[in-house]
Amino acid sequence: MRVISSEEVARHLEWRGLIERLERTFLNGVESPPRHHHAMHRPDGEATMLLMPAWEAAGYIGVKMVNVFPQNAEAGVPAISGLYLLSEGKHGQPLACIDGSELTRRRTAAASALAARKLSLDTAETLLVVGTGKLAPMVIEAHASVRPIKRVLVWGRNPNKAAAIARDYADRFETRAVEDLAEAVAAADIVSCVTLSTQPLIKGEWLTPGTHLDLIGAFRPQMRETDAECLRLSEVFVDTYAGAKGEAGDILQAIDEGAFRFDDIQADLLEVLSGEHPGRSSRKAITLFKSVGASLEDLAAAVEVWETLSGAEA
Repeated sequence: MRVISSEEVARHLEWRGLIERLERTFLNGVESPPRHHHAMHRPDGEATMLLMPAWEAAGYIGVKMVNVFPQNAEAGVPAISGLYLLSEGKHGQPLACIDGSELTRRRTAAASALAARKLSLDTAETLLVVGTGKLAPMVIEAHASVRPIKRVLVWGRNPNKAAAIARDYADRFETRAVEDLAEAVAAADIVSCVTLSTQPLIKGEWLTPGTHLDLIGAFRPQMRETDAECLRLSEVFVDTYAGAKGEAGDILQAIDEGAFRFDDIQADLLEVLSGEHPGRSSRKAITLFKSVGASLEDLAAAVEVWETLSGAEA
């Protein structure tokens, strides 16, 4: 069995190939039972263990284990860590143990870029990233691979971290760390939220026609990155209906507040990719993509890493 490090994942999981692999996997389908979601009470606060299995009808088999410790930020340690075990489908023999943290970051950003390729305006040039964790650089790179991004704005609770990310990408884009979030949202074509917030950060009153709102940070019912007005004003799309119904706090809390209904969701990502739903209704529409992650995405990313790495070494 091959052990594949985070450095190898980063080197071999190129954005275009990963996004195309995700699209094919969504269209072809896999078996993906509901993920196991376990709260763990730790001395420094609550943490979460996620177990995410998936398998192809006659091909690869995989499962990811992820530990989420939001309190790690105080210790300067990544909040998300994990491993992915990929096996072949004929005899169930393990092929690789893959660094799950890098795999998760890249597949999460790639899924958002895949949705943005269908839902955001094709002229989108200004990207606002809300959050300064490990996902922030990933969404910059992923969105820039599908849209003509020229300007990147970065907002975070820690202005120094926001400034550092802006500096890291100053050679590729016009970048700026921002403090006025309302002003930045109004100026952005795509707003990508990558936080573990439990309180709304983005207000619907800040959104302007044509904006695409990408929500990928919150993954539990108690978490949210937007207020209910964002959902009321937007054409709402999700990665999967099951994930949205079980874990999408932005949606579930807006429903509890009486501002949204589950039936108001326009489509899931498969329906958009297959052409069953056309996506945004007009260039002035505000679109919102809510993702909580799916084991299908992890399996697709793991297979892409394995086959790309194997081909490179052949």
